[in-house]
Amino acid sequence: MKNSATLGVIVGNRDFFPDVLITEARRDLSKLFAELSIEPVWLSPNDSKLGAVETWADAQKCGELLRRNREHIDGILVCLPNFGDEKGVADSIRLADVRVPVLVQACPDDLDQFGLDRRRDAFCGKISVCNNLRQYGIKYTLTRDHTVAIGDSRFREDLARFVQTCKVVRGLSRVRIGAVGARPNAFNTTRFSEKLLEASGITVNTIDLSEVFGEAAKVEDADSRVRQRIEQIRSYADASAAPDDSVLRMAKFALVVDDWMRSLSITATAIQCWSSLQKNFGVNVCTIMSMMSEQMLPSACEVDIAGVVGMYALQLAGGRPSALVDWNNNYGGDPDKCVFFHCGNWAKDFLPDIRIGTAPILGTVLGEENTVGALEGRTPAGPVTFGRVSTDDLSGKIRAYVGEGEFTDDPLKTFGTRAVVKVAGLPALMHTICQNGFEHHAAMNGSHCAAAAAEGLSRYLGWETYHHNRPAGLPPLP
Repeated sequence: MKNSATLGVIVGNRDFFPDVLITEARRDLSKLFAELSIEPVWLSPNDSKLGAVETWADAQKCGELLRRNREHIDGILVCLPNFGDEKGVADSIRLADVRVPVLVQACPDDLDQFGLDRRRDAFCGKISVCNNLRQYGIKYTLTRDHTVAIGDSRFREDLARFVQTCKVVRGLSRVRIGAVGARPNAFNTTRFSEKLLEASGITVNTIDLSEVFGEAAKVEDADSRVRQRIEQIRSYADASAAPDDSVLRMAKFALVVDDWMRSLSITATAIQCWSSLQKNFGVNVCTIMSMMSEQMLPSACEVDIAGVVGMYALQLAGGRPSALVDWNNNYGGDPDKCVFFHCGNWAKDFLPDIRIGTAPILGTVLGEENTVGALEGRTPAGPVTFGRVSTDDLSGKIRAYVGEGEFTDDPLKTFGTRAVVKVAGLPALMHTICQNGFEHHAAMNGSHCAAAAAEGLSRYLGWETYHHNRPAGLPPLP
């Protein structure tokens, strides 16, 4: 996943304001773009007066430039060093015919610079630009402060968050997901609507586990790719407790799934991790799923397709691997703490002490010897963002929630992949989850990125999104 971003940039201008304001804005933006690894696509001073947009002719040039680059543009920044031209901005975006997030920023006036040589009036101009964007049906994002200087740290934070939102929207709008096997019959909670996801640009491809097992059986033990994959597995995690035969089967499973994913350009998967795998193949594939997630190819348990959509959304926003978790246990009598658990396939990013073991709970009914491949480890203290995507067929909507908390180092004696999490107002969140019929699975990411994810899911994808403990300074979600 690329770390940089490409933004279309529209610098609005009105001709009776000082030229120096536009020149300074372009200088300051160029510096900020370099610091944040943002590649701008914008008019140059050779294309229009000062490289800004203030006339219909400028809007045509700007729109054409953005249209030519729309395959590369992640979002659009509208910068108003002065009042700007409301029609020029809106026309540029309409002519570009690019459906990406838009951030509107306006530069503040200084109290001692209201003369003709430094006056801006962008405070007013931003209102007019937003009015026109609304008239044109263009969705847009606001900075936390109505006006904010380009060099202000708050704008830097706003712009960085906006780039995260752009990645969420762009990534989810064209992702191809693989369902490997049927959902476990015991889990109605992992039902989902392919059609609702498809309407948002998310395509689901399927393969039966019998096809995977059949192809794996054709792979020779001595195949060089198998040997290489075994080495990768053993170097990825402590595999001292894993029998050679179990690792061999995991390697063959991984090769078949990898080939299938490449053939269909699949980015994320959800796998039927029980009980056919243990009964018919003799292993857990948690380690393989963990390795995929670590490589930014998220993989979810129990064919939870909506769950892996949430994993991918948080990965795009946070820039780190995600995992699927159970909201699993209360933590003693502390109402704001709970235990995240799975048996488990969390990415190595969460597990500095990662090791390959078995799944004791599944082992009680499937034979523990058939569950080799489950991971064990504890997530240390640090930031966490959690979230869930759910397709609600009864209302014909996709709904979601996101929030932030902290992993803690509080004592916890159990097996599997696990973490203690503190979330302010956890009881209220649990009421929201239960009252709205969300699933017991959630996605998590080792970063704080809830605001960027919520903005992308709600404002641009149109999903009904609850942001737990949304900071008061952020503009409200639609």
